[in-house]
Amino acid sequence: MATESQQLPGGHAATERGAIRKSAAGRIRVALVYPNRYHVGMSNLGFQTVYRLFNNIDHVVCERAFLPEQDGGKIRRVLTVESQTPIEDFDIIAFSISYENDAPGVLTILETAGLPLPAAQRGATLPLVLAGGVFCFLNPEPLVPFIDAFLIGEAEALVSGFFRVFDPSADRQANLLSLAIHVPGIYVPAFYRPRYHKDGTLAEIERLADVPASVRRLFVSDLSGLPTASTILTPHTTFDDTYLIEVSRGCPHGCRFCSAGYVYRPPRFRPFSLLDGQVDDGCALTDRIGLVGAAVSDLPGIRELCDKDRGREVRFSFSSLRADALDGPLIEALKKNRVKTATIAPDAGSERMRRVVNKGITEDHVVAAAETLVAAGIPNLKVYFMIGLPTETEADVAAIVDLVKQIKHRFLRTSRGKGRMGEITVSLASFVPKPFTPFQWAPMDPVKTLRAKIKMVKTGLKTTANVRVHADVPRWAYLQGVIARGDRRVADILSLAHENQGNWPQTFKASPVNPHFYVHRERGPDEQFPWDFIDHGLDKSYLLKEYRRALAGRTSAPCPADPTKCSICGVCKEGPQSQS
Repeated sequence: MATESQQLPGGHAATERGAIRKSAAGRIRVALVYPNRYHVGMSNLGFQTVYRLFNNIDHVVCERAFLPEQDGGKIRRVLTVESQTPIEDFDIIAFSISYENDAPGVLTILETAGLPLPAAQRGATLPLVLAGGVFCFLNPEPLVPFIDAFLIGEAEALVSGFFRVFDPSADRQANLLSLAIHVPGIYVPAFYRPRYHKDGTLAEIERLADVPASVRRLFVSDLSGLPTASTILTPHTTFDDTYLIEVSRGCPHGCRFCSAGYVYRPPRFRPFSLLDGQVDDGCALTDRIGLVGAAVSDLPGIRELCDKDRGREVRFSFSSLRADALDGPLIEALKKNRVKTATIAPDAGSERMRRVVNKGITEDHVVAAAETLVAAGIPNLKVYFMIGLPTETEADVAAIVDLVKQIKHRFLRTSRGKGRMGEITVSLASFVPKPFTPFQWAPMDPVKTLRAKIKMVKTGLKTTANVRVHADVPRWAYLQGVIARGDRRVADILSLAHENQGNWPQTFKASPVNPHFYVHRERGPDEQFPWDFIDHGLDKSYLLKEYRRALAGRTSAPCPADPTKCSICGVCKEGPQSQS
């Protein structure tokens, strides 16, 4: 990685190591845009990976752009980081979208670039607008009117196929039709039209051209030859000059609220030999290594990876650790890396609710993990819970308070021997039902109910010393629910909010589309979802069975992560049938 001085969004100079510069002459020019601020986008390993993949193609040059800061109430023009070129001057504007709440930023950026918001109104001389990222292969429909084509799946499996077919000199519609027909994973919404029942539910999706009836999500079956790590290091991110390494994709545990545990099936872990070399590469640049994945503590060889002598002091951080995985060697790795704060996620306070979500850990696991961490000299603990989960009662919310107090008791008892008391931070997130999970049929709690539950936890822990409670904002969770579960009609809500400059209360009040329809309604077992046209390989009947098991408080076994041994969910159809 070379060191380059860059002029970053916001006008401040920064040093980035690894920024790619290529001549644009004779190449397809792509502006890769993250619809949020620079520090958020550059903290996203997926965004950095797509940037590298685009630039690895000889006839493509890719530059980055981000949602600009406001200047006197106005949004600045969107310029690329590498050359300060307006994004509308590129052949392609490609959005990388991870989260539902980033969707409004897409409209802001398109308008600032001088593009008509409706894709149908853009002339042949304007850039082709693409979108990819996990948001898009969960449910792209709320953004459909604004995007020419979506890339559904993992970038490593999609990018080369797209650029083999895309012809920047061809007619826009001919280009889009060719992409939709010949490149798996490409969704061109202009060739599909939804029809609705009188009750507002989806009746069918009509094809307006000879395009596939469903769009198959593409994924990489074997990650052993595909290292994924930071392309650029910069201090202006959440992780502050940390070299991020993706150790795995997917998660075997099958928590029923977690979309990553389903749309990234089967779970895949990278081999020790590959990761060991990546850590060495990272150590040549920084002393901070971040291991990223939905199930980092399940990684075979994680202890050896962290414990190896690399000739310099290395500080590892972990995106996630399960309370039932904190054994002696892993704790030693945490101690060695001078970790000051560890994070565990019970997700629910009561044993009943953990069975409902299929968490797979017990109260004993959580309390023992807290005690073990403090005994190892890790003074601070973050504990994550969700509120508003299906079937949740007042007693389940009260159980969050009780569990935190138990953790505090063990914390205090163990801390006395250390001569100091750390801090427990309780994080409360409002449950949002996500597509392609067993909870996609479930309704979401009203904002008023979520606020009451947050207040109940805060009041219950108010007098507990060294415990802080942080909670998300339920009205933002509600917006996330509208976008996550919406159909194309939600685009009208996004357009109105854009006209209202982000005034969501005014937007919801004036909208002819009822947002409650998407958020607070339990879906029928036979209802067709707006996202059903995406083929993740998951059997919808399997997800419905898991939802019914959740309502009954019944757990399910983890995914064996072996395509030869199981075909229960449908992703690995070649394996033998097993009892669910």
